[in-house]
Amino acid sequence: MKKVPSIELENRMKRFREHMDISNPEWEIAIVFSKINLYYFTGTMQDGMLIIPRNDDATFWVRRSYERTLDESLFEKIEYMNSFRDAAKKEDNLPDTVYLETEAVPLALYQRFQKHFPFKNFKPLDTGIAAVRAVKSKYELSLMRKSGKIHQYVLEDIAPEILQEGMSEADLAAELFKIMINEGHHGVTRFGMFDTEIVVGHVGFGESSLYPTYFDGASGNYGLSSAAPILGSRDRKLKKGDLIFIDIGCGVDGYNTDKTMTYMFGSSLPQYAIDAHNKCVEIQDEIAGLLKPGHIPSEIYTTIMNDLDNEFLENFMGFGKRRVKFLGHGIGLLIDELPVIAERFDEPLKENMVFAVEPKKGIKDIGMVGIENTFIVTPQGGECITGNSHGLIPVF
Repeated sequence: MKKVPSIELENRMKRFREHMDISNPEWEIAIVFSKINLYYFTGTMQDGMLIIPRNDDATFWVRRSYERTLDESLFEKIEYMNSFRDAAKKEDNLPDTVYLETEAVPLALYQRFQKHFPFKNFKPLDTGIAAVRAVKSKYELSLMRKSGKIHQYVLEDIAPEILQEGMSEADLAAELFKIMINEGHHGVTRFGMFDTEIVVGHVGFGESSLYPTYFDGASGNYGLSSAAPILGSRDRKLKKGDLIFIDIGCGVDGYNTDKTMTYMFGSSLPQYAIDAHNKCVEIQDEIAGLLKPGHIPSEIYTTIMNDLDNEFLENFMGFGKRRVKFLGHGIGLLIDELPVIAERFDEPLKENMVFAVEPKKGIKDIGMVGIENTFIVTPQGGECITGNSHGLIPVF
């Protein structure tokens, strides 16, 4: 069993405390409930809570499974609780104000917790943890590099070989998922966006990749049904002349990469579609060159967008009225992490932040062209860890 090293957990807690001391100098205690953040700080994803006092050791209180926690976690202080009442008996001197994950804690959980821990006020903890998680350690980067190699191999080398006329979008998505699992993918694509469900990503043939969804991304697809608008359609079959759009996540031991590849099946696309795709690749490369410590995400976004003419901007980063207002996003334990290459993200980039950069453009009756790869911020610019292909791979 692979365990997150104890020194890794210690460094994460140290960086979190340092960040809180600077950003919230009045803080006295933070409580973590969400499984993603629990995993980040403890190395296991169990049902419990992590209490982090400012001037004392943090305690991981576990409801289920305490036994598994002991097997998986090298966190120093782990206690069992049957309910919050058990933890409350040992946790005294609770301050009036508690820092909580307001984006993740539902009201019912909040009320149950406050019944036994009667604090008066709460403040948000989400951006503080997100800022710490945004800068990856060598350990985290090593896992993301492994994920990137799987991504590259499956989408650049294997996908063209398994495309067959008459297969459905769902067939292709399921086959890609199986292959990635066999190559080491951890099997889940996690998002922080509220109530978002996804299996592996978006797989679309032709105009399907333009179909509107609630998903906060440039592309879409028909999905399996209105009750499950995910994966791909069972009914949309691959035919000659189709543009194939694949935007899927991959991950190793919790850490994700994001990648989009496109393919021309049976024949070439019209030249105007190829030109639009190539422009998206140029934009990706330009953004990658700006992914250096000290550069400002909002300025990167403005620089790129101001350089595009009105004709290209039509259906850029979406289609019709459904367009997104970003060019890339942080990535790590979640696909959609902070910061974002968009307006109002004004904090300078730091070395070893990781971004998925995804310029895309919808083209009527053809589908979504463009590209996406995952980059590490370095002093030399973004280091791509998900492959080198420019997409529109011909499969004739």
